[in-house]
Amino acid sequence: MWFVSILKKNFKNRFAIADLTKKVPFFRKFIDDLLFKEDNVIYLPKDHTVTPQTQTETPVFTRIQIQQPVSVAPDGTPIHNDRIQVRELIAAPESILLPSQVVEHFIRESKYHYIMNECICRSSNECEDYPINLGCLFLGKPVEQINPKLGRPVTMEEALEHARRCREAGLFHMIGRNKLDTVWMGVKPGNRLLTICNCCPCCCLYKVLPNLEDSISAKVHKMPGVEVLVNENCICCGQCAQEAVCFVNAIHIEDGRAVISDACRGCGHCVDVCPNGAIEIRVDSDYVQKTIEELTPYVNVK
Repeated sequence: MWFVSILKKNFKNRFAIADLTKKVPFFRKFIDDLLFKEDNVIYLPKDHTVTPQTQTETPVFTRIQIQQPVSVAPDGTPIHNDRIQVRELIAAPESILLPSQVVEHFIRESKYHYIMNECICRSSNECEDYPINLGCLFLGKPVEQINPKLGRPVTMEEALEHARRCREAGLFHMIGRNKLDTVWMGVKPGNRLLTICNCCPCCCLYKVLPNLEDSISAKVHKMPGVEVLVNENCICCGQCAQEAVCFVNAIHIEDGRAVISDACRGCGHCVDVCPNGAIEIRVDSDYVQKTIEELTPYVNVK
């Protein structure tokens, strides 16, 4: 708990610390080894910001019965009333793939679920726009080592409900293997702990990504198969380029149009704030499966 207290007191110094990773090679290696070694962390877009993509399963045949015409005797008595069976092609139902399905997949896979009492980032930053009491969700056996003053173990159903509440509050998920969490909580091994942060654009720890040296910053990225685009509706109002919108400063105005750089992590907050529907997130049909397959080798949550 004393380490948590130090983290909170020094939270506002995180940008200066991150800057040193660019300026001092020794410090970069120290921070990388201490807090980011073997990390793979992915930001997920908010569900409602994703352009719906449907995936139709293989069509199936079903057997139905059709009644043949009834033969009638002169006195009006039916002679037969047979039915024949016919195979008819029926299209399978469509399913919409949402980013949150990645979170739900790992929650269902894990035997261990733990919810933090609060978000340390929002608590340290005294956030006024998003709920502080919706903390991180951790999965995997190391959660048994977490100090009980920080949170509580929960059932799979409670974990799913917590993730849903976070999305309803306007937070976006960040999921992956994050060594930093094993350090500040004092748990191990790192390959058994999966972090699911529920982030806001104003307080997220990883607002420091532009300040970190590139090799470290690249370990926190957007979902594979996700592309954030500016369409023809852009009127250059500048709403998306305001400081409080993009937490990694990936949007700027150029030649009378909003431009999104490669620094984008695909959280979808800019889609929310654009008044003209000029920003959209397009996804591959298998982007959810790609993300699951990418993260699975990094962490065993069972």
